[in-house]
Amino acid sequence: MSTEKILSALGYASDETEFYAPMPAGYKPGKTKYVIVFGTVMSGLGKGIFASSLAKCLQDQGLTVAPIKLEGYLNIDSGTLNPFRHGEVFVLDDGMETDMDLGTYERMLDQDLSRLHFATSGQIFSRVLEKERKGSYLGRDVQMIPHVTGEVKIKLRELAVATDADVVFVEIGGTVGDVENSYFIEAVRELAFEEGPNSCVFVALTYIIAPPMLGEQKSKAAQLGINRLMAAGVQPQIIACRGKDPITTKVREKMAMYSNVPIDNVFSMHDCESIYLIPEMLRGAGLDQTVIDLLALRDRLQPEIDASRRQAWNDFVQRVRSTKEQVTIGITGKYTSVRDSYASIIHALDHCGAASGCQVHIEWIDTTDVTADNVAEKMARLDGVIVPGGFGVRGTEGKIACIQHARENRIPYLGLCYGFQMAVIEFARNVCGLTGANSTEIDRDTPHPVVDILPEQKQIEGLGGNMRLGGRDVQVRPQSMAARLFNGGQEIRLRFRHRYEVDPQYIERLETGGLVFSGKAPDYPIMQILELPETVHPYFMATQAHPEFQSRPLRPQPMFAGLVRAALDYSRNRGKPVVSRRERAEKA
Repeated sequence: MSTEKILSALGYASDETEFYAPMPAGYKPGKTKYVIVFGTVMSGLGKGIFASSLAKCLQDQGLTVAPIKLEGYLNIDSGTLNPFRHGEVFVLDDGMETDMDLGTYERMLDQDLSRLHFATSGQIFSRVLEKERKGSYLGRDVQMIPHVTGEVKIKLRELAVATDADVVFVEIGGTVGDVENSYFIEAVRELAFEEGPNSCVFVALTYIIAPPMLGEQKSKAAQLGINRLMAAGVQPQIIACRGKDPITTKVREKMAMYSNVPIDNVFSMHDCESIYLIPEMLRGAGLDQTVIDLLALRDRLQPEIDASRRQAWNDFVQRVRSTKEQVTIGITGKYTSVRDSYASIIHALDHCGAASGCQVHIEWIDTTDVTADNVAEKMARLDGVIVPGGFGVRGTEGKIACIQHARENRIPYLGLCYGFQMAVIEFARNVCGLTGANSTEIDRDTPHPVVDILPEQKQIEGLGGNMRLGGRDVQVRPQSMAARLFNGGQEIRLRFRHRYEVDPQYIERLETGGLVFSGKAPDYPIMQILELPETVHPYFMATQAHPEFQSRPLRPQPMFAGLVRAALDYSRNRGKPVVSRRERAEKA
């Protein structure tokens, strides 16, 4: 059967054909190309970093790109995953809780993604079972092939239609050989068969080990991983070899010989000082041009766009590499042993450091060990402090101690989500005199539940229980620090992931004490940004949102940018009388 007939077999397998190639409305076979990235040998090699960097190279040349991550786990989304096991949960604007790689794609491509860009086995199987219950398979026995693999293919094609993409980048999570990923591999094999020549490029990201006791790079593990991929019916056209040092020609020759991949298409993807250097590394190796030729995309390129975008990116990279001045920001939390738990915060600080002309050194503080007696010692070297998001009781008193120390000693402070709630509790206790003030998440019997789940919120948030998720509009108080950070904007958009709010009955008491709620929900008494006046503190701000999810290399997030600038001032004036920016401006 020809490719055209396969693609016209819309919707269902039948007694006449075993092909199952459902097509979403508006799909045009041949318009969208696909780059599929697999991992071998081990997980954690940076498939998302590699795929997003390659996608950026094509995007810079005027092509429309759309990434998607396929995850093998049975969870419907990433929302219930422990940060110790899977890194941070990244929240998209539409509220989808995803793998942290979606954050990498958003930052590298400067795109706001949606639930179309993320799929788990739980989602795929749920869709298949829903169709089975409706009788959509016309009485056929529902099988992994063609029905489950067909659901994967329609997911990819739906993304192609929705984004009008020239190229869809497909990252398959985990490694080749994982049981849960085998049907994803089969699905993309079928996709390449159905779409025809010059439609798909398969890229295998592998790892070249270099045991110290041997003193040389060894490729056998990588060869076996590639062979396993080929045994599944997938012949890679490109192999990217990860390693600490540049991959030797000898190893590249071995990889080419045992995988049927031309040596010119076996690339060294060795470690570099910043992930933001990788796009230029790929261009230097000619990888982007290889993909363009394999997909026959040269007639769609726009060289004039490429020149301007590359210049802007290279200027950013140069700032990252050349800045000498350093500030130290403390991140206080309970997941500090796993840096991926705070990946978006780390990247946001990098973006703002480059914009401010400084390097941001992060000092990790486990708040389970912080007390009122040792907090000054723990924070002695800090120029600024962040209390990030989190859930649960452990480490909360340590966070509150850090916030009190930052407030009383005018150390620049930024609270994120839980850090917003902890700032409210600290202020209520130590400024407003509300002894025992707390969150009902921490203490159900607190005499002053300044942070609580609101009955009004439960009514508002019907879907997803009582968790507020995704992008929400925030009404900003004019003339506030928040308004100045956002260039005077009276309504901004931030992303949220939380259950608890400031109880409205305490808002007046807190504001009388001097706390300024400079951002709120437009239609409800939900406080979303707080700050202290600059005459009281040079930079004390917190938000119920997660602004780190919205920071981009060329568009640093304003709240983080404000923190880094304030930390730079604090560092330069350490030991001198503290004077705020506004006070200096008034004196001038």
